[in-house]
Amino acid sequence: MTFEDQLERYFGTRNPTAIAPQAVPAAIERMQVDLGLCTVSGERFAIWCMLFMFGQAPDIDETFAERSERDLARDFIEMSEQAEQGG
Repeated sequence: MTFEDQLERYFGTRNPTAIAPQAVPAAIERMQVDLGLCTVSGERFAIWCMLFMFGQAPDIDETFAERSERDLARDFIEMSEQAEQGG
């Protein structure tokens, strides 16, 4: 599942600048439901990352059963923080 696929699925557009602010809460709710129902590891991680970008990601330890998935999520957080800091 690509970032663009997620944008289209949850917001109805592949263009992030076209997302209507009023669409965000409903999209987040759908992502949270999908995260709870999804059994495919890579898809769960992609949904969790999208939720993280919106400041709505659930706790890593409660979301991911496998240590490798938790480590990957922590790496994603670290990379996101570095990108925000410009480096």
